[in-house]
Amino acid sequence: MTLVQAQTRPMSTDAAHRTAADAMDAAGPQVWEDMTVEVALSVMAAARTGHLVVCDEDGQYIDLVTRDRLNAVRDCSGYSDRVRLRDITASDGPLVSPLTTVAEAEHAMRHHRFGALPVVDEHGNALGILAHSR
Repeated sequence: MTLVQAQTRPMSTDAAHRTAADAMDAAGPQVWEDMTVEVALSVMAAARTGHLVVCDEDGQYIDLVTRDRLNAVRDCSGYSDRVRLRDITASDGPLVSPLTTVAEAEHAMRHHRFGALPVVDEHGNALGILAHSR
């Protein structure tokens, strides 16, 4: 696992022609689905990031989890420190292809109120993240 802090950058006015591959940032920290929520929160804090890319045992993208989502899970009444990311992730979450235009990705982010979208190739590998600048 490589810990890399992802930097967000503003999406350009040339969004109609640029692709997600042109505009994405590094995928950032990638963790495995068997990691506990507590450890994932520690990795986020150490990497100073608000999200983690969750992969399966083959290194394929499963989900993008945020600090807010992990904190919400931790605040549930049935939570224990044994809850793993596989227990809270959904493999059908939103993602974009590297060939998706930035305009299409921006529209999806605004429409669904996503702060970030993972860019995933046809083999299921997380290539990067598209995020709104703050």
